[in-house]
Amino acid sequence: KEKFSASDLSRIIEMAWEDRTPFEAIKINFGLNEASVIKLMRRYLKPILFSHGGKELLQEKQNT
Repeated sequence: KEKFSASDLSRIIEMAWEDRTPFEAIKINFGLNEASVIKLMRRYLKPILFSHGGKELLQEKQNT
């Protein structure tokens, strides 16, 4: 498992939420593939945040 600083975790999650940032950019910058980013978000975001928008936003992002 890779250890990320709090600022790295914040940036990874921010990039994942942004429409303009592809998962490929997260992989290049942090070495995490899409599945790993989703796991990270599930772990660090409050469940209510992830269930009420995270899934939909990530699905939209995959389709763009």
